[in-house]
Amino acid sequence: MEGSAILQANTERKWLPTYEALASEVRLGVLELLAVREMNVKELAQAMKLSAPIMTMHIRKLEEGGLIRTQMVRKEGGTHKMCSLATDGVEVTFPLPAVSAERRIIQEVSIPVGHYTRYEIHPTCGLASRDKLIGQFDDPRYFLEPERMNAQILWFGKGFVEYQIPNYLVAGQGAKEIELSVEIGSEAPQINKNWPSDIHFYLNGVCLGIWTSPGDSGDGRGLLTPAWWKNELNQYGWLKMIRIGEDGTYVDGQKLSEVTLADVPMSRNDWTIRFEVPDTAEHVGGLTIYGEAFGNYAQDILFRVYA
Repeated sequence: MEGSAILQANTERKWLPTYEALASEVRLGVLELLAVREMNVKELAQAMKLSAPIMTMHIRKLEEGGLIRTQMVRKEGGTHKMCSLATDGVEVTFPLPAVSAERRIIQEVSIPVGHYTRYEIHPTCGLASRDKLIGQFDDPRYFLEPERMNAQILWFGKGFVEYQIPNYLVAGQGAKEIELSVEIGSEAPQINKNWPSDIHFYLNGVCLGIWTSPGDSGDGRGLLTPAWWKNELNQYGWLKMIRIGEDGTYVDGQKLSEVTLADVPMSRNDWTIRFEVPDTAEHVGGLTIYGEAFGNYAQDILFRVYA
């Protein structure tokens, strides 16, 4: 389906229309029919043995849930409301359980994608703001372009980008947990859903672990990706939540490594975050980082410290 993508849903209340749309045997049947071909309301009503007004109500529910799209098409015999799938599926992410019911956020920083302080990257590579490409494709020099501060997406074939942010902990204040949330994926020439890449996460110079991205997504457009961005370029990634605590490092609730907060040297003034795909990795498949105006998640890189 051109323009489709996986809906990345969660337990936020804005997704209730999607879940309501799925909670119907009739509407599930409509999705199965539209997976074969696009159909108009009359055809769907006949196939499901329902009246046109009842089918129209079901179609409206599916539209409100973001599961189908409709458009008026003029054909022989008149104008028809044609229906087609708007997504390849729905992926639901549940909240991660809190390690401690008493934990509280003592620092939270949203880091724009282009605000890196160090980098070493190799093509294929590039950056773009929400409005345009920054510089040219595959020219690492543009990673020094001042306009990079407006970048909403960046990508490279191998290497690293590093972000430095202030540490606002005061004397005697200790961290019990740190969370890092970012939408990422591989970087293939154009797109390739089977393009694994070993992405390394670092905090204050310590490697927290490695997550292998399955590919460089492009089966349909990202939900937030600007209209000017071409279909054959990176569209969306995977939202990864890395948590470093007193019992190890976890990604999306699964143990990533035995690295604990005690293993991470604390700097009085700053935190240093690095995303890297070294040329020594088993899968050197590059890295794409998505900001709030690209991909499927309206966020930049989020960094939280809990006490």
